[in-house]
Amino acid sequence: MKKLLYIFTILSIFFIAPACNKKLDVQPQNNVTPDQIKTSSDVEALLFGGYELLQNYGAFGEQFMLVPDLFASDDQVDWVGTYPEYKDIENKEIVSTNYIASSMWGNGYKIINIANIVLDKLSLVDTADRATVEGEAKFLRGTILFELTGIFGKPYSDGNASTNLGVPIVLLPTYAYDSTKNKPARATVSAVYTQAVTDLTTAISLLPTSNVNFRADMYSAKAILSRVYLNMGDYKNAAIQASDVIESGNFKLTDTYHNAFNNNTNSSEDIFAIQESNQSNVGTGSQGIVTFYAPYSGQPAGQPSGRGDAQIQDGYFDYFEPSDFRGTFITAGSSINGTDGKYANKWSLFYKAIPVVRLAEMYLTRGEANLMVGGAPTGSVNPVDDINMVRARSGASTLLTVAQSDFVDERFRELGFEGDRFWTLKRLQMDVDGINYDDGSLIMPLPQSEIDVNSNLKQNEGY
Repeated sequence: MKKLLYIFTILSIFFIAPACNKKLDVQPQNNVTPDQIKTSSDVEALLFGGYELLQNYGAFGEQFMLVPDLFASDDQVDWVGTYPEYKDIENKEIVSTNYIASSMWGNGYKIINIANIVLDKLSLVDTADRATVEGEAKFLRGTILFELTGIFGKPYSDGNASTNLGVPIVLLPTYAYDSTKNKPARATVSAVYTQAVTDLTTAISLLPTSNVNFRADMYSAKAILSRVYLNMGDYKNAAIQASDVIESGNFKLTDTYHNAFNNNTNSSEDIFAIQESNQSNVGTGSQGIVTFYAPYSGQPAGQPSGRGDAQIQDGYFDYFEPSDFRGTFITAGSSINGTDGKYANKWSLFYKAIPVVRLAEMYLTRGEANLMVGGAPTGSVNPVDDINMVRARSGASTLLTVAQSDFVDERFRELGFEGDRFWTLKRLQMDVDGINYDDGSLIMPLPQSEIDVNSNLKQNEGY
């Protein structure tokens, strides 16, 4: 495993999109000039490169889910592996040279720069495809800005979003790194959220109701936007966006819980998912969410083994009724270093689709948001009906009444090991592993390599 070069030592752009068999006719190099991107196919190939980077371990291929889970490790996940940087996150003892921070930051800003180049070159895109390509680029940028500011900045919920620092908002393309110009300062958390809302709202207006080759569509943007609004405490708009996804009819819960995971392609409830392959999750020799969550011993016959570095803590099982299948969706095995434990079967098979946002989450978001708003519910469905829709699939008992705490626990049951717990606790001002929700130890440091080359970046307190 290696550190990524800091973000503005510009990426070598040479992407091949397997699903579309399109290649960008630009040779790999440190600088990319605008005149090297000449055709609609070139621009679309760049866009496909952004999707490819979403599969990377520095994004939804691992760290956007595993890092939040390690922060919120109590009753969820324990790192038993040999890579100390991950254990440091679980222990809240991170240093500014932690390569995981560099990985997420570097990969995230590569995606943002790709989106910005695509937007800069929209005039080259075929007229029939232009709106969709613009919408996808803004979906990518808004999603990444939201994810990064939640990891590197304090939560929106602490009441100081207008002064707390988030991450830089970069809206223009960088074709060649210029040390005198490419030194963006951090924007406030509020400003980053505002930009994410703007990007995702614009994406919704441009994207089709369905898209090809697992690319983002209108409902992908609505689902992520519902997350943004929920973390802002804007329950009304969170409910509206989630309900739009539910009521679209484009998605349905899988018949059984286990069928929502380890699929060769998107399941019926995947609103947006990334498609992993043997190039992006290759087993014990690489990184990736399956690499770390799948056991080294205990895998089904014929399946490649993982490292087994991320095990389930016993306290997690206390959240489930005996009839709830989700509490049994595990495998007993051991890690690569011989530590016995239990593993989440969500991430047990390699080279499968990895859900980024599922329909079950939309039911829980709409239900909680409607409960908190009160009055006539968005979607004309009572909150208790939404939570019971999710519980029924797994054999959990039917609730007759519901409180916000029920949604907190239900999200943990349904969305455990998908990175949600960290965001839920922080937005509701709940302790995280016994630490105050807005404590500086619950924020990743900005990569030291970025601080060293950009005097305009202010490091988080404590690093």
